[in-house]
Amino acid sequence: MARTDGPSITGEAFPEAAHRAVANSQLRRNIRKATQTIRAKRRLRVGEVDDWEDLRERGRAIKAHTLANLDTYLVELEANVTAAGGHVHWARDGSELNRIVEGIVKATGHTDVIKAKSMTSDETGLNEHLIKSGITPIETDLADLIVQLGRDRPSHILVPAIHRNRAEIRELFIRKFGRPELSDRPEDLAAAARAYLREKFLTVQVGFSGANFAIAETGSICLFESEGNGRMCTTMPRTLVSIMGIEKVVPRWSDMEVFLQLLPRSSTGERMNPYTSIWSGTTPGDGPEEFHLVLLDNGRSDMLKEEVTRQTLQCIRCSACLNICPVYAHTGGHAYGSIYPGPIGAIVTPQIYGTEKAGSLPFASTLCGACYEVCPVKINIPDVLVHLRGKVMAAKAAEGGWRARLAPERLAMRMALAIFDNPRRFAWLQRAARLGQKPFASEGFMTSLPGPFSAWTAMRDMRAMPKESFREWWQRERRP
Repeated sequence: MARTDGPSITGEAFPEAAHRAVANSQLRRNIRKATQTIRAKRRLRVGEVDDWEDLRERGRAIKAHTLANLDTYLVELEANVTAAGGHVHWARDGSELNRIVEGIVKATGHTDVIKAKSMTSDETGLNEHLIKSGITPIETDLADLIVQLGRDRPSHILVPAIHRNRAEIRELFIRKFGRPELSDRPEDLAAAARAYLREKFLTVQVGFSGANFAIAETGSICLFESEGNGRMCTTMPRTLVSIMGIEKVVPRWSDMEVFLQLLPRSSTGERMNPYTSIWSGTTPGDGPEEFHLVLLDNGRSDMLKEEVTRQTLQCIRCSACLNICPVYAHTGGHAYGSIYPGPIGAIVTPQIYGTEKAGSLPFASTLCGACYEVCPVKINIPDVLVHLRGKVMAAKAAEGGWRARLAPERLAMRMALAIFDNPRRFAWLQRAARLGQKPFASEGFMTSLPGPFSAWTAMRDMRAMPKESFREWWQRERRP
């Protein structure tokens, strides 16, 4: 299946990008302050819910059931959206989605569109496609607006401009809005953005939105947000286009009772999100006169094929895994080279764009499991990461032929298997290593190893082997 790359993925390997990011101390301070604040709020709100673990299990079960019957619920969703006066379009990949949306906008005769937050459109590079087609997309979410005005890239799922501080945003707004008197107080920055966007809300006739959920039973689309811009985008324009991945559907209206509790607490640390917009098709005299729903596959069907990767599609885009991840805390989102950063991005991006373009991302993790612990729908991200690592290495071995099979790392692993599989060999190797380390060990550590082993000690000190192993101590000390 074709994939969309373009601006949505840089293709740069994570180690190189991370090396630059870690050297940026201001970036690390911005990320650390923001994620610590969000984590603290989340911890407080989750702690208020006595049955939080039951809610997590219910959310997981709903998503797992839906994915196992996805074809049925998507057909039901299409039927109910159509019955409510909407139009449903199916896009196999990002390029097809971009063409569909371009056609819808051009049919209206307008060239400006206002956009509520939509990661799916970022995934396909929709903004860039529309600009090339003579259409101007205007981001209305404050963080997305900051990214757009700064010609930047998003670095977080929930807060795309998390890598910028107030002083940087002030300088950007002064340049773009011509407001030299502007301070860096949050309320002043928000007021400047509001003044700019108000005119757009009142005049632009085409609106875009993403979707947090779509309810098959009623054909309803749900949008959760905190600023009110989403409601303006979905009610003011005459034409509304909602874009969503096929995994966002849930079977029943009653399922929202679970996600209305899980998502706000996990994402923004709120008991409920300030704005919940829900619409079903069109209603004469109320809201948009024309509604289009575009459903995107773009590799999601491939994720469904394997039980391990299928759970990737359970994600509700809360970003809790980013806020807890030690790797993300040090590198920020840009190092992942994708609009999906952090732990969830490390498994989503290689599956959408292919491991040949994003093969370094499954290794951008310590496998500490913190992401699994906070995930509101229990996605076992470490399991998926290990699975994808296996695929990457298998592909490299197949591509490299006999050279790959004789690669030093592969031979070393086979040798290790032979040693660890035999207790006598293992004991002999321990004794040999104890003797061999003497020229390099000092005060219990080895700080510099020769030859190919130098790569290990270049980044960390290695603890020297003890004078006696536990097995040797046990054999010596045990009594008959």
